[in-house]
Amino acid sequence: MTMAFTAATTLAQDAGANTYKAKCAMCHGVDGLGNTPAGKAMKAASFSSADAIKMSDADLIKITTDGKGKMPAQKGVLSDDQIKDVIAYIRTLQKK
Repeated sequence: MTMAFTAATTLAQDAGANTYKAKCAMCHGVDGLGNTPAGKAMKAASFSSADAIKMSDADLIKITTDGKGKMPAQKGVLSDDQIKDVIAYIRTLQKK
């Protein structure tokens, strides 16, 4: 049972990493700090900030789905599962 859960978690993280790299990294950066030219221009949030770390997954899902500030809404661009996987991946960036 543990092995199946670990495998599912790893698949979700891999899927989240792939989606993040394809759709999010151009602004938020591969490290999640937002230090890219596009990120600086759009004032992309750093996922390592205290505010981002204390946000709930539900808060991050809402922001990703609906957009916030200059970040466009991803509803209709990414599926609900893709958004959840990206949030799970962002949490791994926060632990580094």
